[in-house]
Amino acid sequence: MQKLSPFLLFCCSLPAFGWGGEGHALVARIALAELTPAARAQVEAILGPNQTMVSIASWADEIRRSRPETGPWHYIDIPIDKPHMDMSRDCKDGACVVAAIARFRGVLADQNAPPEKRKEALMFIVHFIGDLHQPLHCSDNKDRGGNEVRVVLYDRPGNLHSAWDSGLLSHMGKEDDLYPVWLKDAERHDKKWSKGTVEQWAEESHKVAQKIVYGKLPPAVSGKPMLLNAAYEKKADPVIKVQIEKAGDRLAKFLNDTLSGAPMATR
Repeated sequence: MQKLSPFLLFCCSLPAFGWGGEGHALVARIALAELTPAARAQVEAILGPNQTMVSIASWADEIRRSRPETGPWHYIDIPIDKPHMDMSRDCKDGACVVAAIARFRGVLADQNAPPEKRKEALMFIVHFIGDLHQPLHCSDNKDRGGNEVRVVLYDRPGNLHSAWDSGLLSHMGKEDDLYPVWLKDAERHDKKWSKGTVEQWAEESHKVAQKIVYGKLPPAVSGKPMLLNAAYEKKADPVIKVQIEKAGDRLAKFLNDTLSGAPMATR
């Protein structure tokens, strides 16, 4: 599948895609650098030749139209006016990112599962842990996770979700330039950021959406899209950086534990 540019993704306002290709690649690159040798060997064996965590990082987005049932697995709609996640309210029938990660962890950890099932589980996990850290994948203001909030960013019309997926990130630098700097920062905070559960990570993203994504929006003008100005970008850019770095640290921890048989922390 041909990849769209971040600007084209923003302008087309595709629904509920997380981070865009650059963001997911950065998460995968940070995680790959932090895998144990044993976990890295297993990842390579599961994926097979000519594929890496980085090359498959956006696979789950690429198949969404051909496998529409996977769409709800990319996010969890925690109401923006609620302080905490409620799985019975926010993840009905297990159709959300938190439940999907748990399901696929079980498959990936099962050495007796069919190889193609373990490979698919790994590809979903690599992507979904990235999605979990895009704040609008863990929040909803009765606006489809920001998809119905019209905005203008860098003189281009789009929506709030797309701005956070790729519009803002596309102006922060090239992937190859960002990676060494963000990896160094992620490694420095690894012990702290790797703690917690998937559920806690989702609630953390939700709080970021409350405080920054929605909380710092400029005043709305009736009938007009919101202008995401320099003041908003100044607040958003550091959040995007930290969320991607955390996702990389946590993906590495998740895979190191899962592929070694170690239990993940629970509430």
